[in-house]
Amino acid sequence: MTDADRSIRSQLAFARLLPRLFRGGQAFVGVEAALSDLSDEQATSRAGQLPHSVAELVAHINWWNRWMLEIIEMGAAQPYPRHAAETWPSVQPRQWNQLKNEFYELLARIDPHAARPDLSNPVNHEETIGELLADMALHTAHHFGQIVSVRQALGYWPPAGGGDSW
Repeated sequence: MTDADRSIRSQLAFARLLPRLFRGGQAFVGVEAALSDLSDEQATSRAGQLPHSVAELVAHINWWNRWMLEIIEMGAAQPYPRHAAETWPSVQPRQWNQLKNEFYELLARIDPHAARPDLSNPVNHEETIGELLADMALHTAHHFGQIVSVRQALGYWPPAGGGDSW
């Protein structure tokens, strides 16, 4: 097998894996289940000492996914926010459905990028398209772990759609 063949196989494997990293599946609860069955008030409730609600976590994920997609789709570097607080929009209960819809719209924009032939091209300072896609997947998975913890702390776990609770 040539280096070019290995590269193509690796890229195809990444293109198959990336959507599962964002949506969940065998290794962890899918995003649809993790976000399901929450009223506006439940989604915006904070649990005890935890700093964020489910809706605030989704708003933060959306902020970063949108930022990284703009870099990938425009092909131009973007400055990092000056403060982390800029990436945590305030959320009102009436915004919950909009936040979920935006999350799914951003996911739909991410998928086609996994199969791009130029994943090793730098687009944001030294970061490549592939690295940004991997960063989005890791960041999203990290915060979905927090979403599960918030739901557990509030007593809203597992969702009706299922979820590991053992």
